[in-house]
Amino acid sequence: MIESQAMVAEGSVIITNCQTAGRGQRGNSWLSEPEKNLTFSLVIKPSFLLAKDQFYLNKVFSLGLFDYLTGALPGKVRVKWPNDLMVDGKKICGMLIENHLQGQTIQHSIVGIGLNVNQQRFSISTATSMIAQLRQALVLQDVLEGVLESLEKRYLQLRSAGREHLDEAYCESLYWIGEKHLFKTGAELAEGVITGVDEAGKLKINIDGTTEYFDLKQIQFLE
Repeated sequence: MIESQAMVAEGSVIITNCQTAGRGQRGNSWLSEPEKNLTFSLVIKPSFLLAKDQFYLNKVFSLGLFDYLTGALPGKVRVKWPNDLMVDGKKICGMLIENHLQGQTIQHSIVGIGLNVNQQRFSISTATSMIAQLRQALVLQDVLEGVLESLEKRYLQLRSAGREHLDEAYCESLYWIGEKHLFKTGAELAEGVITGVDEAGKLKINIDGTTEYFDLKQIQFLE
């Protein structure tokens, strides 16, 4: 937990060498091997962003990681909605964004990121890492600097009113975009095609010719 987040300077990075109680989407947790991966939190203060537009932060930081990993790895990088990073169908990075609102705007946000870098053994078969892709270990500080540079570029794009470009890039980067796949919606199974996201960040899926909209807890990707 970051104490008194509102008093911390924007752009501050809090790094931990060992993540044992990381929180992810749907209340999931992850365990990271000590000193093998990047686990850090970034403090931002996007007071220029209305609360109703907060999904742009998911787009910005997903795309920043997408940019970095695309340039660093040989595999096919994709953003699994809303903000997991996948390489060749396996998860390499997770993110959790906590927004603190003040009226109609965002006072500050904590962006928690966990990127698998030098870890080689995982408890699940659907995880991967940079070392698994490159077959060589990396210096964590070098990776961190590259990631932060990419994140900053996308964040500045948002600040300079580049929303249309962010919308297009995020949609193009989506995992399973334009492909027919099986999903679980509540207790039902449905075959559909992801077509993008709406203004609130809901996932748009064409099911039997009808576009349906889903929040995070309403839809599950079936691998």
